[in-house]
Amino acid sequence: MDKIFSGLENLGFDNLNNIDLYKKEDKSTGSVLKSKEIDPASFLYDRECFCPVCETKFKARSTKTNGPRVQSKDSDLFIRYSVVNPYFYDVVVCPTCGYSAMKADFDKLKSYQIESIVKGVSTKWNRKNYPPIYDEKIAIERYKLALINSVVMDGKISTKAMICLKIGWMYRLLEDTSNEKAFLAKAVEGFDKAYISEDFPIYGMNRFSLMYLIGELYRRIDQNDLALQWFSKVITSIQCPQKVKDMARDMKDLIKAENL
Repeated sequence: MDKIFSGLENLGFDNLNNIDLYKKEDKSTGSVLKSKEIDPASFLYDRECFCPVCETKFKARSTKTNGPRVQSKDSDLFIRYSVVNPYFYDVVVCPTCGYSAMKADFDKLKSYQIESIVKGVSTKWNRKNYPPIYDEKIAIERYKLALINSVVMDGKISTKAMICLKIGWMYRLLEDTSNEKAFLAKAVEGFDKAYISEDFPIYGMNRFSLMYLIGELYRRIDQNDLALQWFSKVITSIQCPQKVKDMARDMKDLIKAENL
């Protein structure tokens, strides 16, 4: 993970090795369906955005509400889509100053964070024009842009964790197991910290859903002892919904079956 931000050099960001995503906090499906019958571009549109950093108006590629079609769901809450993948378009990037964030966070920038973005991102930013249809590699680049922005402005632990999780998912689509596990490890590191330090809900997840997700991510990076601890917490929690308990039991049983 020494090269967690690899691929951003051509956008103006170098010397980003050995960054500790969570240092400050410690101190205090798949692809677009290439079908001749269905044109993915017909399920996309340009949404007008306003950059809170440089106050520029620009258009961001977005998916229409009727575009994404769910194919299946993985055990770590990753949803696989056909026709068009909304994960590819989840990051908004200001083409003028380089400020980047997931759609849910783009407009939540605090006034005191703007200076950090200007100094740490905008001064290095090399504008890039993206094609009309994104793929996994473009999505990874844009998620990494959101991640370095979050690091620069000292964003929430959960934000960095969620970005890492989605990068891991993109590598899963590319069948790049090594990078997938590396980013899932960074994700669970952050979610573990956020569980203790942040208020719920966290990206739509209540306490029990996050407990389950943490356990499942530990399982996926082969830390079964930690996974079993978290699954047991879910199963023994009185207020936990039965559906989440059943998911935890299934994964706990899977670990046991794999170790017979």
